[in-house]
Amino acid sequence: MEKSNNELSGKIALVTGGTKGIGKAIADKLASNGATVVVTARKPSQEESGHHFIAADMTDSSAITELTGKIIEKYGTLDILINNVGGTSSPAGGFQMLSGDDWNRDIELNLLASIRLDKAVVPKMMEKNSGVVVHISSLNGKIPLYQSNFSYGVMKSALNAYSKTLANEVAKNGIRVNTVSPGMVRTTAMETFLEGYAQSIGKTVAEAGQQIMDGLGGVPMNRLAEPEEIANMVAFLVSDGASYITGANMLVDGGTFPAV
Repeated sequence: MEKSNNELSGKIALVTGGTKGIGKAIADKLASNGATVVVTARKPSQEESGHHFIAADMTDSSAITELTGKIIEKYGTLDILINNVGGTSSPAGGFQMLSGDDWNRDIELNLLASIRLDKAVVPKMMEKNSGVVVHISSLNGKIPLYQSNFSYGVMKSALNAYSKTLANEVAKNGIRVNTVSPGMVRTTAMETFLEGYAQSIGKTVAEAGQQIMDGLGGVPMNRLAEPEEIANMVAFLVSDGASYITGANMLVDGGTFPAV
């Protein structure tokens, strides 16, 4: 059984997309380390998480304003922000397959959602001269996969650049901003994506998954990550143990990224 501690005791954390997959694993991990965790998604999970749930659509500016207002009203502050929400429903097959609506959906969910929420939260962190923000990106933001998810990768690459730039600006205000870029993770969202991709290219789910891993150059650890392995990195980044780390993009990819 994983050991828990109280190093985040007294901290208030918000995890977007926090009802399942990587987001749920992050929420559970932060709570096990003593944080009070608020999770948000468009609708609640059927599972009872034990975390404070607030329904919100991260592509809706007014919903973000309402969400942050509720958190401040109840808790008075927000110490940790995990921008985890993301994903894509855009078709595979390269740039010619993508419509303007496909691009707009991916921009809203994978880039602007984080920017808008940061805009609502970070100034409040600046007032107290402390806070931690983590953006959940993707290895796809560093390794282009034009055949499977062109627009998603482009948006995650933009998120990486935005996160680094924000980190440099607010470091003087006592706020740390980092990025975590997972490789392929064993989640229901990944299963759904692989099923759709497999259907679009006329292959089995296993063949589609192997094609993507081959496109990444192979995964030296020869397996998908578990959501808890991503959560462990996030928990470290928001802890005092990472007090001198900001502007970093931490790869959790089983050794996939080929550069030194």
